[in-house]
Amino acid sequence: MSAAVQLAARYVLRHRFQSALLAGALGLVFTLPLCLRVLIDHAQRELRARAAATPQIVGTRGSALDLMMTALYFKRENLTALPFGTVAELRQNPSAAAIPLHVRFVAQGAPIVGTELDYFAFRGLRLAAGRQIARLGDCVVGANLAKKRKLLPGGHVFSTPELAFDMAGVYPLKMRVMGVLTPNGTPDDDAIFVDLKTSWLIEGRSHGHDDLKKDESVILAEEEHNIVGNAAVRMFNEVTDDNIASFHFHGDLATYPISAVILLPKSAKAEALLAGQFARSKDKQLIRPQDEMEALLAQLVKLEGFAASALLLTATAALFVTALVFALSFRLRRREFQTLEDVGVSRRSLISVKVLEIAIIGVAAVAIGLLLLTLASVAAPHLLRMAL
Repeated sequence: MSAAVQLAARYVLRHRFQSALLAGALGLVFTLPLCLRVLIDHAQRELRARAAATPQIVGTRGSALDLMMTALYFKRENLTALPFGTVAELRQNPSAAAIPLHVRFVAQGAPIVGTELDYFAFRGLRLAAGRQIARLGDCVVGANLAKKRKLLPGGHVFSTPELAFDMAGVYPLKMRVMGVLTPNGTPDDDAIFVDLKTSWLIEGRSHGHDDLKKDESVILAEEEHNIVGNAAVRMFNEVTDDNIASFHFHGDLATYPISAVILLPKSAKAEALLAGQFARSKDKQLIRPQDEMEALLAQLVKLEGFAASALLLTATAALFVTALVFALSFRLRRREFQTLEDVGVSRRSLISVKVLEIAIIGVAAVAIGLLLLTLASVAAPHLLRMAL
């Protein structure tokens, strides 16, 4: 038996490239369904946890999935905005707390989330460095984003204009980084958080400019209580201690847009009453993210079934191809086996050599498969974060 093992091992090592290629192909094909299962299991756990931690979300009538993805994962979906006055209406109900979100803008791909300080307590977000938002134009950044872009308290980050050439004159806002949040393994780690007024400032609903009374050359028209400036007026794209007093908002803040409101009912009864109240609303909807996520995951499981079936068919085909490869290899080596038999190697030993060659390739394939499975488990959080 030792001679058979030695012969099989020497042949595999002599043709190490072909053997490694065959083992790698087998390991990859047979491990893919398991890797898919690992990735989907991790995705389901993470998605369910995020949804379960958010009791209810209020938004305008439309796609419940878009509303959920906006509020939970800060996606820029095509949602009709809610008026900010909705938050005041919801807060008249003492049985639930309301946290507004305005998710529209990005900073070089990172979502800018306009919200209030209650959001940080709700998500359990703490500061790893620096301090909280203190004024208009301030922001705090998630742990992953800060690490990726080397952002520290005292630094700056610019918002990205929605249009390359904005004729309305809405400039990129230079925001002051006040703090960096601790990591919590959620989309919050990759976001930039500002207060609602800063998000409206990015939108162009507020602005600051030079004092028109100090420079008559920029005055276009002057009325009793109003001064209209011309195109030469210098607009500020950064809020500083010197110019913060010049920033002002126009119109009623209650009409300003927000994307969604997270509702935190204080009891199951309050949750049921709120659901019934919004079921009669014609312009607003209330969703339970947990229910919507379960519906989404049900579709995901169906897709996984199709994908797993396709991969199993591929694995079966790969098994037949592998058998054919070994059969052809042994056929091409017929003279080699005949020579070994002539020098006294028994036919039983030659069969053992063939079986051991197959076994060595199989063991190598299993080792490669286990390595791939481990890599899939480690990479799952990063892949999910990239996908979302």
